[in-house]
Amino acid sequence: MHREPDVGFDPGSPGSRPGPKAAAEDTLQEEYKLPGIALKVLCHCFPCIAVSLENNNRTSQGTSVPFTIPAMGQSPPSTPSNRNGGDLASSFDKFFKEFKLDSKIVSQETISTIQSHLEKGDLQSAFSAINDALRDIDNAPLNIAVTGESGTGKSSFINALRGVGHDEEGAAPTGPVETTFLRKAYKHPKFPNVTFWDLPGIGTTNFQPQDYLEKMVFREYDFFIIICATRFKINDVQLATAIKKMKKNFYFVRSKVDSDLYNLKRIKPREFNKDEILQKIRNDCVKHLMEANMSDAQVFLVSSFELSDYDFQSLETTLLRELPFHKRHIFMQYLPIVTEATIDRKRDCLRQKVWLEAIKAGASASIPLVGYIVDDDVETLKDTLTLYRSYFGLDDISLKTIAKDLNVSVEKLKANLMFPHLLSVEKHDEPLGEKLLKYVEKFCSVSGGPIAAGIYFRKIYYLKNYFLDTVVSDAKVLLKKEEIFKDPVDSEQTYLHTNVGNENGKSDTSSS
Repeated sequence: MHREPDVGFDPGSPGSRPGPKAAAEDTLQEEYKLPGIALKVLCHCFPCIAVSLENNNRTSQGTSVPFTIPAMGQSPPSTPSNRNGGDLASSFDKFFKEFKLDSKIVSQETISTIQSHLEKGDLQSAFSAINDALRDIDNAPLNIAVTGESGTGKSSFINALRGVGHDEEGAAPTGPVETTFLRKAYKHPKFPNVTFWDLPGIGTTNFQPQDYLEKMVFREYDFFIIICATRFKINDVQLATAIKKMKKNFYFVRSKVDSDLYNLKRIKPREFNKDEILQKIRNDCVKHLMEANMSDAQVFLVSSFELSDYDFQSLETTLLRELPFHKRHIFMQYLPIVTEATIDRKRDCLRQKVWLEAIKAGASASIPLVGYIVDDDVETLKDTLTLYRSYFGLDDISLKTIAKDLNVSVEKLKANLMFPHLLSVEKHDEPLGEKLLKYVEKFCSVSGGPIAAGIYFRKIYYLKNYFLDTVVSDAKVLLKKEEIFKDPVDSEQTYLHTNVGNENGKSDTSSS
């Protein structure tokens, strides 16, 4: 029976002893303990390994030369630091070109500065600039002012954006009578850097617009939401004019459009046309604003009870585009999960942040798969998964609320999701370290290799991306929760994922 020679062995040598290439592979396999990961996969995903093996094989012909590979954080001997910096610069520029300008969390000026440092091979200055950018992103406060007359739905709008029910502790009080005579702050329950300010309607005070803004400490707010439930009045326009003079952004929001549609459908069911009615409401608002010399105003129609409908997506896009770059990340993370577009935007912000953190760590030109998955790595991944779950509405409190609304158990809800299996070890599973390394292999096979050519990140950054794609997929599953659980409560059928993310882990919203 013909027997194929073992991989890495030299069939021409006596007794099929390992040749120089096999010796190099054995050294790599032994020194870095890569259980279950084929070297051909390593070489495919990470060219520096293949180059090191090939160079060693050529050098070893007739001469015994020990196989060496670069230590973590060091460049291979064949790769000068300036070329490595050039690879980094090229990959850095290529990565950020994947995102539209209005979805980037760092400015083009900052990107150009970092890229310039990388091209010069000045990695220390590049890492310093990245560190400053990340610090600004992590520490950025977001203060949103919401104002309008009594009964316009200010408090309902604030509660909806905070993900808080009207009867929950800490909810902004609602009612037809003005409950706000002084400004009041409402922190986001998950993101303490985000504060909503409920301001009294200017018509309920005795202040002129300029004095009103001073009294309400206008300088603290990133932007103003001016709400009405019927049509905007002269007070609203005067306030907007004063805000504009102070070089702050404001947005007109027409609330309670769901109530208008419901009432009109009951009154005139035969003549009811949803799109026509919404356009009439919008035109009426714009008309009255133009009559008050507010010609360039844009009006967003929203329902605090149906955020996924009407103009909320357009409002979200506009706010994201007009916010400073470093505040876009926190803005996107606090937004409630109401559409796939919102999920994709959250994912894109996090992808950029993971990328910046990877380069900051100074792990360029090292081998990402090497070594064990150590306890510190697992703890980091646990924290990362907890954070991602919170961002995408998959934390324990959110899951309990969803399960209660659907009248199913939390266990059954989780049976339709993938994230619970990421760090768990079932009875017949391989050890957690091997399982995590296979995630890295899977991520590379789906994404086509490393996060970027010429950069070799530590394995934990690949795992963060894999975890992110998994949680994003789960969040999209829960958007279809009514469809998934339309069967009786005792049904054992579960909704199965077909894959995690799309082919490259990219969204349509992120492509340029």
